[in-house]
Amino acid sequence: MREDDPKEAGAKPPFEPQQQEPPGQTSEMSPRPDHGEHSYKGCGKLEGRAALITGADSGIGRAVAIAFAREGADILISHLDEHDDARETAHWIEQAGRKAVLMAGNVADPAHCRKLVARAVEAFGRLDILINNAAYQMTYQSLDEIGEEEWDKTFRTNIYSMFYLSKAAVPHLKPGSAIVNTSSINAKSPNPHLLPYATTKGAIANFTAGLAQLLADKGIRVNCVAPGPIWTPLIPSTMGKESVEKFGKNTPLKRPGQPAEVAPAYVLLASNDGSYITGAMIPVTGGRPML
Repeated sequence: MREDDPKEAGAKPPFEPQQQEPPGQTSEMSPRPDHGEHSYKGCGKLEGRAALITGADSGIGRAVAIAFAREGADILISHLDEHDDARETAHWIEQAGRKAVLMAGNVADPAHCRKLVARAVEAFGRLDILINNAAYQMTYQSLDEIGEEEWDKTFRTNIYSMFYLSKAAVPHLKPGSAIVNTSSINAKSPNPHLLPYATTKGAIANFTAGLAQLLADKGIRVNCVAPGPIWTPLIPSTMGKESVEKFGKNTPLKRPGQPAEVAPAYVLLASNDGSYITGAMIPVTGGRPML
């Protein structure tokens, strides 16, 4: 067996039974997700830049923060209330020799989004990269289970926040800056049990494509990443016991992805390596097609 065999590059189901209260904690997961703490090696692709990353306390957001810091960026860590996880992300950023600023609050609130951008500019003197990654999901067995407040909460967290943050950030973004949004395989292949979440992820893909065209004349690139099943605290805190145990088994690689396997796509899209990529959606799905 080769060490770089993608079938063997991460933990495989079945996973041990585990359930958490949303939004979930990294420390309670088994196995612990790999965010690239001991594997990601930077080479200065984001040297001197400043990034605002929502949902940076854990999962994909943490992996992106670690990668960006090792590429030379300072990071504002936006999170809801997962303070311990957020402090651990800050530890890895600071270990990379970069500045970490933590700011808790709900990105569903437009005033908080404006404060996030203002705080980043105040702390770093600039803003070059906006990563719209924070998300909320829950599973439902029927349409009757989805209340109006739940539908509204999902949209405000997942897609309204991207509008709020992008609008606040654009006046500070210079040519060469980048916005990267987190969509999902659900944008093209929606899971019916994740109806509100999947619907927002389709909206994010459309928002990305449209905003890219709107901001092209400013020299600001806008793209999104579409992860498949990725092993993050969102899984044991929002999915049923059986779904957690077999999570990722439905991919051709027969396993979920690790956050560390998604982060390089964000580095590409945020750096000059992606200078001719805008309006794109990059799938990171373990082989599941985006239909």
